[in-house]
Amino acid sequence: MNQNTNKTVLILGANSDVAKQCILLYLKKGFSVIAASRNTAELDDLARINNLDESKMKVLYFDAVDFDSHQKFYDELPVKPHIVVYAAGFLVDNEKALRDFKGAQQMMQVNYMGAVSVLNIIAMDETNTGLERIVGLSSLSGVRGRKSNFVYGSTKAAFTQYLAGLRQELASRKVIVNALVIGYIRTKINAGLELNESLIMEPDYVAKFIVNAGGSFIVVPGFKWKIIYHILKILPESLVAKLP
Repeated sequence: MNQNTNKTVLILGANSDVAKQCILLYLKKGFSVIAASRNTAELDDLARINNLDESKMKVLYFDAVDFDSHQKFYDELPVKPHIVVYAAGFLVDNEKALRDFKGAQQMMQVNYMGAVSVLNIIAMDETNTGLERIVGLSSLSGVRGRKSNFVYGSTKAAFTQYLAGLRQELASRKVIVNALVIGYIRTKINAGLELNESLIMEPDYVAKFIVNAGGSFIVVPGFKWKIIYHILKILPESLVAKLP
């Protein structure tokens, strides 16, 4: 019998390209999946197209920025999760974010505030003794502030720091917290951006790192991005300022 048969994964922001691949991989590994998103129709289509077992996948409505709904959403889950993946994300161009606060605010609410709101609720439920892992999808953009994307990057930097503290908070309960620090992915959110093709990763490739995340806090998919991550960490500020 598969050891994951009786375990459930809750994926928040499950309609992203990476999250959809995670759904397929978790199901393949024997988990049940609760896929939560504002766009439930696309998730229903995913289940239909892939002929997924309805008894193993449940689709629920979840709005990351409707903070007042998060407690009710969690309380009404059909089963409390063993693994939680926060995959919700929002991106607007840095120039737009600088000139129109609504875009910046939306990024803050989806990428950081919504995550803190719902993950605090999940993490503080000590009655869920089965909770094993919380995975947050962060970004290389949050490693250092760069003039091309620092508004978006600041939301991801905040999220990474939150996850770091949450990892410490939950250590005594043996709950693992991972921050996936991710580079360019061929996804809807990056459509139309001019990106270095040699650095772009496919959603299914990134999903494997999420589903198979180990005990390390920072997980950087792709060896090229691992190199970039470490360079960014040690690069002097004078050189960071010259980056696009």
